[in-house]
Amino acid sequence: MTETTSSAARIPLSDQAYSLLLGKIIRLELAPGSILSEKDLMSSLNIGRTPIRESLQRLANEGLVNHLPNRGMFVAEISAASVGNIYEFRALIEGHTARLAAQRASAEDLKELEFLHSHLSESTAKDRIDDYIGCDQRFHNVLARASGNTYLQSAVSEIFNLHLRLWFFISRKSQNWQSSANAHEIMTETVVNAIRDRSARKAETAITEYIASRHQEIIKLL
Repeated sequence: MTETTSSAARIPLSDQAYSLLLGKIIRLELAPGSILSEKDLMSSLNIGRTPIRESLQRLANEGLVNHLPNRGMFVAEISAASVGNIYEFRALIEGHTARLAAQRASAEDLKELEFLHSHLSESTAKDRIDDYIGCDQRFHNVLARASGNTYLQSAVSEIFNLHLRLWFFISRKSQNWQSSANAHEIMTETVVNAIRDRSARKAETAITEYIASRHQEIIKLL
């Protein structure tokens, strides 16, 4: 058994199923509104019924899957109402997170955010979308950590996958993920500069204005 296989074997099957389904939903390989048949998922993922059910329930708790009584489980739709709820929540949570981070970030936090912003730009230039996504998630997590508020950290982490699916939706419609990435990098640069200057208002405004622009963009695409 290889080291990679051995490592995978130590991961609970429900976590493996969750990761696989999450990736397919976020990247729109499982389209919004599509039915999630336990039997089909068991066959395609080669994982048993109980782990599949546990992973679907976890995804439902995160808002990525809907359970309709007497009909089954479906990938959550992307509608104007759901998009509005997600972006309103993001503006409140992430805007305040940035404000607090500008007031409380340590020198180490700032250094890490500067590095991540630079790596985001590099990933975009080299067309490395997986690196970009991982770096983006780390940027938001470090920003939340810098806020010094554990509840905000949890909220930012929980909303990330919903945000990421919408990011893929915008990128697919525009057929140019780098264009969406470039707009995001302008925001991250402004936030980093605001934190360096201890400008709470500037940091908050950079994120809330960016989120508002993404909201308007996706509404036009629906």
